[in-house]
Amino acid sequence: MPPFNRRDFLKTLGVGTAVSTVPALLARQAFAGTSVPKGFYDVPKRGTARILHITDVHGQLLPVYFREPNVNLGVGDAFGRPPHVVGKGLLNKMELPDNGPEAYAYTYLNFEKAANKYGKTGGFPQVKTLLDQLRLQAGGVANTLTLDGGDLWQGSGTSLWTRGVDMVEASNILGIDVMVGHWEFTYREEEVLSNIALFKGDFIGQNVRVKEDAIMGDDYPAMVERYDGSGLYDEDSGHAFRPYVIKNVGGARICVIGQAFPRTGNANPQEFFPDWSFGLREDDMIELVEQIRADEKPDAIVLLSHNGMDVDIKMAERVPGLNAVFGGHTHDGMPKPIKVKNVEGNICWVTNAGSNSKYIGVMDFEFADGKVKDMHYQMLPIISDWLPEDKEMAAYIKQMRETKYDKKIIESRAPDHFYHPARVGKSYAEILDEKLAIADRTLYRRGNFMGTWDQVLCNALRHEYDADIAMSPGVRWGTTTPKGHWITMEDVMTQCAMTYGETYVSEMKGSDLMSLLEGVADNLFDPDPYLQSGGDMVRVGGMDYTIDPSKSIYQRVSNVRLDNGHLIEPDETYKVAGWASVNRTPEGRLMWDVVRDYILTTRGKDGVLHLPKINHPKLIGVSENPGIADYPGELG
Repeated sequence: MPPFNRRDFLKTLGVGTAVSTVPALLARQAFAGTSVPKGFYDVPKRGTARILHITDVHGQLLPVYFREPNVNLGVGDAFGRPPHVVGKGLLNKMELPDNGPEAYAYTYLNFEKAANKYGKTGGFPQVKTLLDQLRLQAGGVANTLTLDGGDLWQGSGTSLWTRGVDMVEASNILGIDVMVGHWEFTYREEEVLSNIALFKGDFIGQNVRVKEDAIMGDDYPAMVERYDGSGLYDEDSGHAFRPYVIKNVGGARICVIGQAFPRTGNANPQEFFPDWSFGLREDDMIELVEQIRADEKPDAIVLLSHNGMDVDIKMAERVPGLNAVFGGHTHDGMPKPIKVKNVEGNICWVTNAGSNSKYIGVMDFEFADGKVKDMHYQMLPIISDWLPEDKEMAAYIKQMRETKYDKKIIESRAPDHFYHPARVGKSYAEILDEKLAIADRTLYRRGNFMGTWDQVLCNALRHEYDADIAMSPGVRWGTTTPKGHWITMEDVMTQCAMTYGETYVSEMKGSDLMSLLEGVADNLFDPDPYLQSGGDMVRVGGMDYTIDPSKSIYQRVSNVRLDNGHLIEPDETYKVAGWASVNRTPEGRLMWDVVRDYILTTRGKDGVLHLPKINHPKLIGVSENPGIADYPGELG
């Protein structure tokens, strides 16, 4: 079957013919009739160069609800250090009021009441509007640089069906100048390279290499041909992408170094990127910064990172020469930077701009004598109703969502079983707007342990396979459905949309199950950030357990029991359902179809989806940890 032609897809949407409009944002009438506080989005320029930062959008082009975590535990040096402080504790550390829009944006506090008051957050039409205002306040686009920290192309139905093309074109309209990747790499290599060719900015990553096997193998000419003269692959250094770029911003030369998620090769199936390897590569980073300082002599060096915030803090301590880190991956909405002293005694500011287009980070630089004199940082929450839509962005999204679900198009992009005949002829919007059930409580995912949306996913797997236990990955993407709202197919896709969404059922011994839990817990709670994966604990349905995060590996998890109270025995075999396998491609139905059918089958006559139980684990040794508050499960 012929490959999916991205340029033809964009041509059918008429992209490139729209007239760009810059909203008259500084006119107060733009906010007439709203409750936006005066000056809430005014950020006068302080300095000569402004960097604007978003990250971890996860395919969310429209405004969404997103509940921040009430459990974000810090261990080791991260104990009590943001982002491992939640609720009122975080607001106190950040010197923010404990009510109002800041509390809604940065915490889980009174979420249902606040969501009803303030509405949705994010949305690319609103983000574009605010970015244009911030550029205008800085004296124009020439004085600004817009960065995206990765996880941009994945996480929605439309990003899955278009293989990320919808997000590439949206990011071009948004004006993103530089980006890095993580879930971007879960499309096929040729799709990633095609999307990069469509992207008008720079896709960078100092820690992504072409594998030696690929260079020495028989397929090497074909691999090079896939780059199609893009200038990305460096045969001498082995870099798959440019390691850094230097941009002139407000008359200053700012170097941006890229850092992709270092554990992509472990966390995601390598079948998607057979020619590329990933890693932290701190020594390479140190050497690269030294070379840039000596040869390029930029006015500032910043790191655009998808490490996760704790890893960024450690790297900022150990890599001299960085002025700031614009971080992603761990979805931490941090209104203030963490100021880190590096090995040379200089200060590096570490930031993280949350997720789901919910925030824009703004950093202004002052320069003197070719050096950074001062920096100023502010993060702005995107309260969707407080910002008018950018007309070009809104028109693009509307037209893209009117695309018809087509058999030939779907099968040209994905495995045959991704095609669903019942959806043919419907537009993406019609498919995604389907109402499935009413939520009996707020359905959320974000947090170190079980979320209510996770319980829905686990229940669906157990229902599909009549399994004793269900396991779902502890990823941090997935939006929130408030209590009493309709659960739509779009909500389901925000939880499940990925290129390896097949489900499976297998038999596992109790000892293997325990080892799995311990291994994931160690990835999350190892005191050394360089050994953490940056996600949350695997979600488990049909089973309860006790965990002490302060212990070492194979000592954290205990008292593992089925819902019926039976203790998990090491030599006994259990039927376990799951999805999103990293090591092999299962043959079961796709997760979003499993979840949809479960919701429609089990909802009540009143249309409400009832969750009789949430498998919150019992937590031990965390009562004094400021990274937990209002925990709905048992504390030991």
